[in-house]
Amino acid sequence: MKEFHCGSLVPGCDWHTRHEEEAEVMRRAVEHMRETHGETIIRETMLEAIRSRIEKTRDAA
Repeated sequence: MKEFHCGSLVPGCDWHTRHEEEAEVMRRAVEHMRETHGETIIRETMLEAIRSRIEKTRDAA
């Protein structure tokens, strides 16, 4: 399971997502950045920042 907490990139944001596939976590994070934080252009540096903050988590039992 992979997890991304937006607050690790945008201080004060409580949004987070998790999924088995990193690509889906990335897709959701980019969508969140566009819709919630008004990012109209997602540059490679933003993608790298998101990717570097994705953590592996244990599956909830």
